[in-house]
Amino acid sequence: MNSAVLEAHREITGRETHPRGLYVLFATEMWERFSFYSMLSMFTLYLQNAEQGFGWTTARTTSLYSTYLSCVYLSPLVGGWLADRKLGYRRAVMIGAVFFMVGHLLLSFRSLSVMYGALACLVVGNGFFKPNVSAMVGNLYHEGSHLKDRAYTIFYMGISLGAFIAPLVAEFVSRNYGFHPAFAVAAAGMLISIAILWRFQGEVELKVGQPAASFQGAARERVDALAAVPDARRIGALAVVFVIVIVYWMIVFQNGSTFTYWANDNTDWEMSGVISNAINPFWIITLTFPVIWFWKQLDRRGLEPSTPAKMALGMLLIGLAFYIMSFAGKAGGDDGKVSPLWLIGSYAVISLGELMVSPMGLSLVSKVAPIRLRGLMMGCWFISTAIGNKLTAIGVYWDEWRHSTFFAVLGSMAIGAALLLFLLLKPLKRAMPGV
Repeated sequence: MNSAVLEAHREITGRETHPRGLYVLFATEMWERFSFYSMLSMFTLYLQNAEQGFGWTTARTTSLYSTYLSCVYLSPLVGGWLADRKLGYRRAVMIGAVFFMVGHLLLSFRSLSVMYGALACLVVGNGFFKPNVSAMVGNLYHEGSHLKDRAYTIFYMGISLGAFIAPLVAEFVSRNYGFHPAFAVAAAGMLISIAILWRFQGEVELKVGQPAASFQGAARERVDALAAVPDARRIGALAVVFVIVIVYWMIVFQNGSTFTYWANDNTDWEMSGVISNAINPFWIITLTFPVIWFWKQLDRRGLEPSTPAKMALGMLLIGLAFYIMSFAGKAGGDDGKVSPLWLIGSYAVISLGELMVSPMGLSLVSKVAPIRLRGLMMGCWFISTAIGNKLTAIGVYWDEWRHSTFFAVLGSMAIGAALLLFLLLKPLKRAMPGV
């Protein structure tokens, strides 16, 4: 359905539906994430590999990993601002896709200087791509739409599908042909992403507006309630959430470093740590629609919790998951190998928590940020991601601390952040009525 047909459908049925543009952006993001996570699942082990990579130590590898990720997620602040003021969202996404493709191609050459150039391209590419494709999702829906949370959860499944396929392909190609051809495959994923967005660009040009006449009820109330709150107060409330979720990002992105080291060295299986990066997205894909169904049932009963409440619950679950890994460390004497069920089970809990934090955060920004600053505020969301990713450098203590202690420390930090967010729910609700 194009936008006109969708509008007519809404007027006739009185129901709001997900536009086709959501699935275009789903596919665009899926292939971009395939590209991104193909590289990320291999990167730390590649740097440590003496034959194909550079033979770096764990500490040096983790330090670069954390710095790279922090730059990747800091760059959306600039990309979001440029899209708001100069380029528009779709053009910014296309520019980012080209930089992504070049960066992954450069990684297919073994050279330290070329590698740093490749990382710079990936940072720039993410700056243009990531905040603006996320903003485009929100812009497909009328202001006050109750479908935004579910739309971002569906969109997040596209991220997870790409992230699931990526380590499987990366494991196969790197094991049989080497790391450098596997990096070239990541570039091919970006080419597919560009092609999808270019071919179906007309589907993502819907404009943010007010609900149609048949949606003047609850949606109208949500818009009016929120419009009565000054922009500065809404931005301030978002800033509070951004600060708290720094802890979330620091913990979740252990998947490419300490979780990969654990999978490589402390898990009793015949695979490398690369493949472990597929476990988290597998659970995201498995759990997404049950979670959507659960929220829908609560919504029908008027019991669906607010978006910040969902995020607080998600943080709590992630903290508990890291305590599972702490017990796994103790079970293996911290240096021994244990059943992969520990890792798989922990990732199941992490993934359930992740579905309540990351897509909900994107939805929160889309609903609360002033329209004229939506791309910029998406960039600010990714600033919190950048800081959290830099703090993944806590992984430099991986070889110094007991593994059980390392996981327990991170688990305690996540639970502390969750409790803080629970305490702030009432003032946040006053600043974000209806979300």
